[in-house]
Amino acid sequence: MKNQELIHKINKLKSEKDAVILAHNYQIPEIQQTADFLGDSLDLARKAHSDSHSVIVFCGVKFMAETAKILSPDKKVLLPATDANCPMAEMAEKRALLKLKEQYPDAQVVTYVNSTAEVKAISDVCCTSANSVKIVNNLDTDTIIFVPDKNLGAYTQKFTDKKLILWDGFCYVHNQFSSEEIDGAKQNYPDAVIMVHPECTPEVIKKADKVFSTSGMVKFAKESDKKTFIVGTEQGLIHRLKRENPDKQFLSLGAAKTCRGMKAIKLIDVYNALKNDQHQIHLRDDVMTGARKAIEKMLDYA
Repeated sequence: MKNQELIHKINKLKSEKDAVILAHNYQIPEIQQTADFLGDSLDLARKAHSDSHSVIVFCGVKFMAETAKILSPDKKVLLPATDANCPMAEMAEKRALLKLKEQYPDAQVVTYVNSTAEVKAISDVCCTSANSVKIVNNLDTDTIIFVPDKNLGAYTQKFTDKKLILWDGFCYVHNQFSSEEIDGAKQNYPDAVIMVHPECTPEVIKKADKVFSTSGMVKFAKESDKKTFIVGTEQGLIHRLKRENPDKQFLSLGAAKTCRGMKAIKLIDVYNALKNDQHQIHLRDDVMTGARKAIEKMLDYA
């Protein structure tokens, strides 16, 4: 089927099954344009929490679909592609985190939403790249175990006097950006604003003009008087930025970086998921209960 035919069939199935499509900013253009709601991890968590539809088709990676299920346990949550995974989420493992908690009994665990449900379930609170500083500074402890992204943790450490114990995890996409690419962008586009994601390395963040989550980039680009922006995040965001700001120029920092998990979902996968109710998210009750406490605490703080 061609895209337009697929979109027509998807819209028909959504109506029949009382479904909503939530999509992350890194999804392919066709998915972004078919989604009912587009956003970053925090946006999508809030939407999953408040949405009234009985079925959620989550176009993102697995941990995001798990978060939707945790926040809406009575709803059917579908992840259209089984290989839509986040390698960083898999870098943090429950047993290893329990051991680290034993080493620091007075510490609280702040876990980035880019993590498995099992890890969230043994955490005190979750965070996203948009609210990590606020979450950390809201906690009544001086020592924090920050899981799993060491780059986001290092960025957060700059804005707090608390001691952060950083897990040795990272996003392989954002870790590819280099300070040399920043130097090249400044030389080639001296009037451009260079904005990067806080999952980038400290060296890249130090040289960038702005540091934002993807929702922060969308907001800044819309409100800024600047006309050219160098974007240091997964290339999928550029499609949204261009669509919403047709009079402005958006260029990837260095060679465009792609997340395999985010790009795993195609329109045909969304159609098949809706048609066959396939790839449902199922989690144990005890895992959902523990993880829900950590996520809802994040939403309260944020």
